[in-house]
Amino acid sequence: MTAFASVSESARVPEPVPPFAVSASAALDALHAFARRHPRLFVLTGAGISTDSGIPGYRDENGQWKRSPPITLQEFLGSDHARRRYWARSMIGWPAVAQARPNGAHRALARLQAGGHLATLVTQNVDGLHQRAGSTGVIELHGSIGHVDCLDCGAQYTRASIQPLLEAGNPGLAGAYAEPAADGDAHLDWDGSAAFDVPVCPACGGRLKPAVVFFGENVPRERVTAASDALEAADALLVVGSSLMVYSGYRFCVWAQRMGKPIAAINLGRTRADPLLALKVEASCAPALETFVARLATDEAPC
Repeated sequence: MTAFASVSESARVPEPVPPFAVSASAALDALHAFARRHPRLFVLTGAGISTDSGIPGYRDENGQWKRSPPITLQEFLGSDHARRRYWARSMIGWPAVAQARPNGAHRALARLQAGGHLATLVTQNVDGLHQRAGSTGVIELHGSIGHVDCLDCGAQYTRASIQPLLEAGNPGLAGAYAEPAADGDAHLDWDGSAAFDVPVCPACGGRLKPAVVFFGENVPRERVTAASDALEAADALLVVGSSLMVYSGYRFCVWAQRMGKPIAAINLGRTRADPLLALKVEASCAPALETFVARLATDEAPC
C-alpha cells in the first residue's frame, strides 16, 4: 500500500509541524474533505507528476539537485560551447519527452477539471502532458519544450521539426543513448561536443532556442498575471508533485497565504512551502490523485 502522511487542515496557515504517519485512507479522507470545503481549486503541478511517464525530475526528496543544475539563460546566450552542449544533449534526450504519454495523475486532473472541481491548472512542466490528457486552459509557466523560437527573427517551429536537422548535422551521435534527464535533457558526456553542428533558423540563419523559460530567465508577465488572477478567484491552492524550490512556483504559496487561502500539497519529500501547508499528503502523485478524484466522482454519482 502506498505510504501517505498528512498534516491536519486549518483555515489559516498553521505553525510549522512535522507531518505524522497516518493510514492511506485517513490521508485521503483529509484531502477529500479539503476539496469538498474548497470546490474551486487552483492546482499547481511540478516535475513529480510526470515521473511516472518516464520523464525524470530535477530534484530528490530533500529538494536537492540530482545532478548539476540545468543550463541558465546567460550561459545559453553567452557561450557557443554551452549552446552546442545543450543541443547535443537535447538531441539525445528529446525522444523521451516526445514519446512520453500522460499517466494516471494527468488523467485524474483532467477528470477533476471536467467535474468542475479544478478552476485553473498551472504547471511548471514543459512536457505538454496535461493537454494530452485532456486538460484545457493550462497555464504553462515555463513554456513548452515542444516548440522552438528564433531569437533573431521570431520565427517559431515545432521541436519535432528540429530533430531531423540535429540528426542530419550530427551523424556521429545518430542512435546514441544516454540516460534521460529532466525536460528533454540527457546525461551525455561527449568529447565531440565542440564540433557539434547546431541548427540555425531556416528562415534567417539566426539562433534557435527552445520555447521554455531557462533558469535565470523571467516568466513572461502575462502568464504570471493570468495565474495570479486565477488564484485570487479560487478557494484554495493544491500543489501536486513540486518541491517548490524555484520561486516561480513557490510564490503562489506565498500569495495564497497573504490572501488567506489554504494550501494543500501532494508530494513525495519536503517542499519549500511545508511551513505554509494546511494539509500535506506524502505520496506518489498518480495513486493519490486517482483515488481522490474517483471518490469525488462517487459523491456526485446519482443514487
